[in-house]
Amino acid sequence: MIPHALTIAGSDSGGGAGVQADLKTFSALGAYGMSVITALTAQNTQGVQAVHAVPPEFISAQCQAVFSDIRVDAVKIGMLADAEIIGAVAAALRQWQPACIVLDPVMVAKGGHRLLADAAVDALRQQLLPLASLVTPNLPEAAALLGCNEATSETEMVAQGEALLKTGCQAVLMKGGHLAGDNSPDWLITTQGTMPFRAMRIATQNTHGTGCTLSSAITALYPRYQNWPETITRAKEWLNGALIHADELQIGSGIGPVHHFYQWWR
Repeated sequence: MIPHALTIAGSDSGGGAGVQADLKTFSALGAYGMSVITALTAQNTQGVQAVHAVPPEFISAQCQAVFSDIRVDAVKIGMLADAEIIGAVAAALRQWQPACIVLDPVMVAKGGHRLLADAAVDALRQQLLPLASLVTPNLPEAAALLGCNEATSETEMVAQGEALLKTGCQAVLMKGGHLAGDNSPDWLITTQGTMPFRAMRIATQNTHGTGCTLSSAITALYPRYQNWPETITRAKEWLNGALIHADELQIGSGIGPVHHFYQWWR
């Protein structure tokens, strides 16, 4: 059976992150993709120029349209913009109770543009973290959710992941890309224990949408494997290839996207 994956996230007009990256990832990994758009962004490889949030009632209508008609095996949540949107998404998830919810707490774009209002962090923490099957924060996002300093070591990463686990989510994948060094370490934290995932850094500046792409890869693959270690291992292996081949695309003059279809395009 082909997995059905839903992304609830913002649109990236440049095509490298957000809903566009999620749908490309779903397709590349053999899942049927659906979308609920929470915000429109005017952006390219140079950065985000403008953001227009979608009215919460229209987000609710999109959720109703999808969930009422199409089987949803897994949901990825990305950019949510403000507290009202978070409330609308949380209400839909409580109503429809999808089996797998991967929450990527998108707060700041790579160029520094804020994608989540400061006042919405509490709403994200209180309304969505308890519903999440897996939360995938990078180090600045984890620090913002916990109200603490950013982790500077893997030991601190694990401790912060364990603190996030206490908010009610089922599992946490702490992404260590902000740490210094040749390796990029991630840590999976669950009630059963912790597990590291390590990969050498790829020499490319074309990393736009990497976080969106990893969380959507996990969303696409989890219905097949039904466990986090194997799902995350396979998602990271695929993303590693997308980063290795990113320079082949030659998109824009700034930070370009990863190559979602490196296995298919020749």
